[in-house]
Amino acid sequence: MKMAGKFLFFGTGSSLGVPVIGCECAVCRSESPFNKRLRSSGLIKIHDKQIVIDCGPDFRTQMLHHHIKQIDGLILTHAHYDHTGGFDELRILNARSKQPIPCLLAEATAEELKMRFPYAFEQTSSPEKLTTRSVLHYLKSERGKVNFLGLPIHYVTYQQGGMLVNGFKVGNFAYISDIRHYPQTIFEDLQGVETLVVSCLRQQSSPLHFNVQEAIDFAYKVGADQAWFTHIAHELEHDFTNSKLPPNYQLAYDGLEIDFEIPLNSSI
Repeated sequence: MKMAGKFLFFGTGSSLGVPVIGCECAVCRSESPFNKRLRSSGLIKIHDKQIVIDCGPDFRTQMLHHHIKQIDGLILTHAHYDHTGGFDELRILNARSKQPIPCLLAEATAEELKMRFPYAFEQTSSPEKLTTRSVLHYLKSERGKVNFLGLPIHYVTYQQGGMLVNGFKVGNFAYISDIRHYPQTIFEDLQGVETLVVSCLRQQSSPLHFNVQEAIDFAYKVGADQAWFTHIAHELEHDFTNSKLPPNYQLAYDGLEIDFEIPLNSSI
């Protein structure tokens, strides 16, 4: 028996978003909705649970656009601004639920978060105060498994420009963003992944992200039946790029919703 899950792409853009401010390239001038990309983020929906992965500076817009009124938890991959800049927007959710938001993250990510939003972690913060409040659930090691909100989640760690980044696997689904260099053990940890979301910046090489070919190669090595590329820069036009990709490996787009499964006997 398996439990059905869904993943909604809140955003699929790179750190600058698409269109890029002041840019006159063909993609930035495109009228196609597939070429309009908010910063990368997504929503895991499993049964009655809704868990956001990353809350960048477009988080408020994304929540409003998809009519999301409440979430059950937040997972943060790392501390870069384009993945955490909307953290303060959680405060209206706190005010509505009168409960802190459970947040799964690495301790190094939490330390960065505390420096940027110190008021959110003050011990004097109360339910009546309109301040973001969260309960931090730390990842205990560089790779492993954790029970978060009753869900078994596997996690991996790699580095991007000296910053620790975490990828996450839920059932046969995995979300791997901001990846360029990684330990070979990642393929052990991603065994059984059928649906993979992985960042893919552009055709040209990047010191911090996979390019298109590297993302294809990584997805192939994982053994994913289906791969969706995210964290996409304005160098990649949606339709043209997808026409050159294998049909089961495609650029994602804002608002895309995909299915995955979790075995009911999954455990940590």
